[in-house]
Amino acid sequence: MATLTGASCIITIAIPGLFNSPVTLQGFAADDVFDADTQEIAETTMGVDGILSGGFVHVPVKQTIALQADSASNLIFETWAAQQKSALDTYTANGTSNIVSTGRSYVMNKGFLTSFPSIPAVKKLLQPRRYTITWQGIRAVPN
Repeated sequence: MATLTGASCIITIAIPGLFNSPVTLQGFAADDVFDADTQEIAETTMGVDGILSGGFVHVPVKQTIALQADSASNLIFETWAAQQKSALDTYTANGTSNIVSTGRSYVMNKGFLTSFPSIPAVKKLLQPRRYTITWQGIRAVPN
């Protein structure tokens, strides 16, 4: 039985026009690989008569990826941000997250780099950099 370690996670992303072939991210932060916000996928409203109604709504998914300050993968995000600033436009990404210890993989589609730390926080040790990609969707796929 596998352990519940984040050490074996594999994240790949492709950014057409910048990194056309998927690249594997490496050099994750010591205590943090990535996380994704909880999705509120239904909206509800209560009528004055006390009857609750609800419906499904599409919502984007924000994923934060944490890389050590000396990770070579920081260059991917630096290039992505620099090209967006230069072009005054956005580049979209697609990717996969393979969480080996659980045997689950997730496909991320149509992602935008929405948060970018220009430099690492400088303390006694350089701090991890946290990037946010806002995805149109993330879905589980069988391994």
